[in-house]
Amino acid sequence: MRIGELAASVGKGLFAGLAGTAVMTVSSTLEANLSGRDASSMPADALSAALGVRPDSDTAWQRLNIVAHWGYGTAWGAVRGLIGAMGLRGPAAGVLHFATVWGGEQAVLPSLGVGSPTPQYGAAATATDVFHHVVYAAATSAAYEWLDRY
Repeated sequence: MRIGELAASVGKGLFAGLAGTAVMTVSSTLEANLSGRDASSMPADALSAALGVRPDSDTAWQRLNIVAHWGYGTAWGAVRGLIGAMGLRGPAAGVLHFATVWGGEQAVLPSLGVGSPTPQYGAAATATDVFHHVVYAAATSAAYEWLDRY
């Protein structure tokens, strides 16, 4: 594979990750509204711990959370692009993408000291977290496959 083809796959992945993040945002917002739970602050918590930044107001914290959520989801799309560049397509590519994203979350958040592996929060929290990440991976993969046709 040439470097230009690899770059094109990663670029498509970034756009697909943006689309997947949009779909996940809709699903998690609807679910939170229906279940009565608050929106997750984990993106801001993780970015704050990783970079050593601490916003000085609730408004700044919410902005950091939004930037972290969209940046994280978009960036993971690059991984979906790399999976596509390796020649993996369809559901298998989506499953591998989900496994890397969710597995990464399970390792990174505890290592930053901002959370435990999701199963420690119980079956309902695990099911909710897995569901939203499946939505993200499926939407990202669908967007990537569509973009990859052109």
